[in-house]
Order: sequence, then structure tokens, then C-alpha cells
Amino acid sequence: MSDQTRTEVETTENAPDDTGSSNTPAKSNERPDYAKNVQRGPGGGQVHEKAMNFWPSLKRLLGHLAPERIRLVLVILLAIAGIVASVVGPKILGRGTDILFAGILGKQIGGRFPAGTTKEQVIEALRAAGQGKIADLIAGMKDFVPGQGIDFTHLAQILGLAVGLFALSSVLLAIQGRILNVVVQRSIYRLRGDVESKINRLPLSYFDKQTRGELLSRVTNDIDNISQSLQQTLSQLLTSLLTVIGVLFMMFWISPLLSVIALITIPVAIGVTTIIGKQAQKRFVQMWKSTGEVNSHVEEAYTGHALVKVFGRRREVEEVFNEKNGELYKAGFGAQFISGMMMPIMMFVGNLNYVIIAVVGGLRVANGQISLGDVQAFIQYSRQFTQPLTQLASMANLLQSGVASAERVFEVLDETEQTKESDGELGPTRGRIAFENVDFSYSPDKPLIEDLSLVAEPGQTVAIVGPTGAGKTTLVNLIMRFYELDGGRITLDGTDVSSVPRADLRSKIGMVLQDTWLFHGTIRDNIGYGRPDATDEEIIAAAEATYVDRFVHSLPDGYDTVIDEEGSNVSAGEKQLLTIARAFLADPALLILDEATSSVDTRTELLVQQAMARLRSDRTSFVIAHRLSTIRDADVILVMEHGSIVEQGNHETLLEARGAYYELYNSQFNEAPEELDDAAQETPAIPGAVPAG
Repeated sequence: MSDQTRTEVETTENAPDDTGSSNTPAKSNERPDYAKNVQRGPGGGQVHEKAMNFWPSLKRLLGHLAPERIRLVLVILLAIAGIVASVVGPKILGRGTDILFAGILGKQIGGRFPAGTTKEQVIEALRAAGQGKIADLIAGMKDFVPGQGIDFTHLAQILGLAVGLFALSSVLLAIQGRILNVVVQRSIYRLRGDVESKINRLPLSYFDKQTRGELLSRVTNDIDNISQSLQQTLSQLLTSLLTVIGVLFMMFWISPLLSVIALITIPVAIGVTTIIGKQAQKRFVQMWKSTGEVNSHVEEAYTGHALVKVFGRRREVEEVFNEKNGELYKAGFGAQFISGMMMPIMMFVGNLNYVIIAVVGGLRVANGQISLGDVQAFIQYSRQFTQPLTQLASMANLLQSGVASAERVFEVLDETEQTKESDGELGPTRGRIAFENVDFSYSPDKPLIEDLSLVAEPGQTVAIVGPTGAGKTTLVNLIMRFYELDGGRITLDGTDVSSVPRADLRSKIGMVLQDTWLFHGTIRDNIGYGRPDATDEEIIAAAEATYVDRFVHSLPDGYDTVIDEEGSNVSAGEKQLLTIARAFLADPALLILDEATSSVDTRTELLVQQAMARLRSDRTSFVIAHRLSTIRDADVILVMEHGSIVEQGNHETLLEARGAYYELYNSQFNEAPEELDDAAQETPAIPGAVPAG
């Protein structure tokens, strides 16, 4: 039987018992001192003074694309072919301009000379007439024929070839973009799977120091931002870089001098990108950190909205939200504003470069050192050259944002995992649990359980009582291997629990927590969670045995009633009965009940105790209880204080011993009124209160 069929959720929903061993270990002396030497943010998450370097983070992010290397090679080949077709186009269009210009001059100037005059004769005549500039211009034309007009046939061929190349380029780049989309989405799919798998391998102590909103923000918002950043930048980065290379080649082919002038923009672009990028990166890291804090606060305030209203703390909650929202606004505005400065600066540099090329190119055309078509092509290339540089600059903000989110996700992936699973096997169990000299602490400098030994025989009901912070829930959490021991060992039927897979161990254990957990689904599904292969008859039988059937029939849809995510359409007691029914259906070999009836009324509690008595029969049970009246029939009662067992025995024996159990028992039934009277006398009067009587 699987891990899920026999246990409640083992990581994020452990009851915040007196031991502090749950999500918020903030009880008594057991609290793990995670905050020591660690700077913490308002959202509860750890704040790193410095983010990882941009380039190592980017390299690691791109490493997640490695499984798609075949598609990536195809993407690169398609991009090269598409860019080559696109880059050659302006040169061909320049050839068409030369044909058009040569035809116009040939008709106008050549018409002044007799038929059969050659190009050289026209040039000599023009020089002799003092028209040296025009002679130089004609000398640079390959297609000038005196007296002949525009060769429209040749021009149509040139234009057709250019249109075909541009169309081919568009098709190839569209296919390249489609394949790249597959690469990115498949990579993000794997990244989400890696994060989900990592979370399942993290120890419970990791969730003790992380707020749910912060963790959810990393798993959802940050991964979505990575996906968006890669999707929008990878294709443009590749095509822009290839365009720059191709355009540079064509520019040097046409005119080395003009190419050198155009290259002036490169150091300017690199300098601008570097300076602005460094400033933007820090703000993007802060922006996504602030996003996680806002999400954490909103999740916490929404989950506890009833308490917020009861205690009249709405204004304080709004103030905290406004503060965190303001920090997010400042970080987001700063990041977007600074990174947004790149594009206008680069456009200015590109336009300045365009003006210089147009002036120098015009002078060289007039001197016959370059054709008009080549200047036209070069101007197009200069625009194509500055455009990808501008695109690279404008994409820097997206890339910076994506890498900042990647850093936050990598922090989760780099967390220390729980110890590796063992290869041992756990055979049929009778339920004998033995603690042998067990040591455990949440923090090394604050010992909790030291040299603890106890034995629970098969079929026994072991009750664990003690004051808040004594270590009761910690004891059962160690059986479940929610935490690993510092020393000693725990055995189940003689087998060390650390030598068998956790899923195998937990499949033998059923657990009902004080903090009930129900998922969004029907009542039938929530009960059936204890054993997925159970029939409807078995589910209903478990519900009847645990008195769930009584209130289910009062609901509009009966067992098909859908419980919302907060379980707000059933009472706290009804939710607890549902979790007991789930454990009843699972029929585990070892049963753990952690304040399992704390939310039910007294009459229902008596009925549930009868059901649990049947559930506990022929199996070992650990029962944690604050109301000592509920554990009178336990075979063994363990009294814990400060992580140690100070007394053990049955109810009658412990009362006769007049020790710690005797004091606890009498404090609940005999001394409570006297203590309350004494406390009332010692308590300072509340200002404005009306005296009783």
C-alpha cells in the first residue's frame, strides 16, 4: 500500500502541537533557532545579501535546455539559413537600384551622344566638358549603356529574387520560432517537475523556516517568469546575433571605410548595456523577492481573515500590505525604468550612426567610389546592424528579470535534501515499536530529547501526555521519520525504521492530526483518500463507524458534497471526523492520534472514542491528548516533560503514585476553579471594565 493511502500529508500539514515540530516550530524551548546568523525578510524567507552572479546563473539556466540539443541544433541551422536569406536581400535590392539609376542616366545623358557611343567615350567627353563629377559617377556604374533606358526585364528578375529571399527567410524563421517554442516549454515542464520532485525530497525542517506564500511564489510566479523570459529572448537573441554577424560581413564586403564608421556603435552599446544591466539586475532580484513577500502576506492574511476581523487588525494588515506593496512598486518601477532606458539610448546611437553613414556614403557616390545601390544597401545594413543591438538592449530587462527568478528557483533546488532512502524491506508488521537511547533536537544548541528509551508492545494503546513543549508530537513525528534522529534508533518489529524506505514505513501507519487536512473534492473522495481502491460500500461503512454518516445526510448532496479548499462548508468537528474516517478506512497496522478529538463536542467525542476503540483493537496505537479523561483506558500512559519520560504506567497506577500525572489530572478536574480564582485575584484590573456583581 502506498505512502499516501496510510498517512495524512507528511510535510506541509503537520499539526502545530505543543512541541513545535510542525510548520511553525515556535513553541517553548523546542523552537529550531533557524534565525541564528541568518538575515530574514518580512515574509519569513531567508534574505541573501547578494544574488548569484548573472552569467553563472544564466549558464545554469541554459543548461536546462541541454536535453533538447537536437532541436536546438535544428533551430540554429534554420536561424542561420533564414538570416543569410534576409541579409543577402538588401544587396540584391541595391543591384536593382543600380539598374534603375543607370537606365535613367543612360537615357538622359546618352541621348546627347550619337548612337554607338561607348561608356568610355561618354566619360571622356564629360571630363573634357568640365563635368568631372558626373563622369566619376558614371564610371562607377556597371550597368550604364549610353542611350539605353531602364532594363525592366533584368530589374524584374532582381526584384523577384529579392522578394523570394525575404519570403524564404520569413518561413525559415517562423519554423525556427515554432521549434524553439517547443524547446522552451519542454524545458520549463522539466524544471517544474524538478522543483516538485525536490520539494517532495526536502525535509520537514525546510518547511519550518519557509512561509507558504514565499515558496508558492517561487514555484509559480518565478517559473512562469523564467518561461516568459526565455520565450521572448532566446529567439531574438539568436537571430539578432546572427544578423549582426551577417550584416557585418556584407558591410565590409561593400565598404570597409563605412563599416569602420558603423562599428563605432559597438563599444557604445556594450558600455550602455553593461552599466544599465548591472543596476537593473539588483532591482529585478529585489522585485521578485518583494513579490514573494507580498504573496506570503496576502496568503497568510486571507487564510486567517476571520481572526483578522475578530481581533480588529484589519488596519494593521492593510498597513503591512501597503508597506510591502510599496516596496514592490519601488523595486519594480526602478527595474523597469532603468532597463527601459537601454532602447531609447541605443536608438539615438543608431540614428546618429545612420546620419554619418548617409553623409559619407553620399560623398563617395558623388566621387564614383561606390555605387548608389551599394550605399542604399549599406544604409539598410546599418539599420539592420543597429536594430539587433537595440533589440538586445531592450531584451536585457526581460533577461535580467528571468535570471533573477531563476536564482530564486535554484535556491530551492540547491537546498539540502533529506537523507537518501534505504534499500531495506519491511515485512508483515505486528506493531512493536521500540525507542533505544534516542537523541533528537531541532537545533544543535538546544537539546530536546536525550537518551529516551521505551517499548510499545503489539496491540497496546500508548497515551502520551504532558505540558506544552514537552515533546509529545515530536515523539510520533520521529516514528514517521518526519525528522531524522541525532542518536540512537527506533525499531518496528526489530527493524530499524531508518533502514527501510519512508514510503514503506508510512504505508504501515495511519495518522490523524489535530490540524485537519481536507482537499478540494467530495466527501467521498476525502474519505477514500485513505485507500484509493476502496469501494463505495467500504467508504460508507467507515463513515458510519466514525459517525460521519450522521451529518453527511443533512448535506444537500450527501457524500457528493464538494468541500472547498478551506473546508469552510463543514465545521471543525466534522472535518476531524472525516479525517478519522479516512484513517479507519486505511486500516493501518500502527495508529497515531494527535489530539484527534480536540474539535468535537463532548457527546460526539464519546461516540468517536468508541469508534477509535474499535479502530485501535489488534493494533499498536499512540494517542496524544491534553484532555486526560480521553485516555483513561490506555494500556500505557507516558508523561513527558522537557523531552524526557518522567512517568509511565496505567491510569490507576499513575494516580496512586501522586507524581506528575496526578498533578496534571487534578489540575484539569479539581484544582482548576481554585487556580482560576487565584489568577483572577492576581490579574490587574482591565481599564474600563465593570466589576462583577
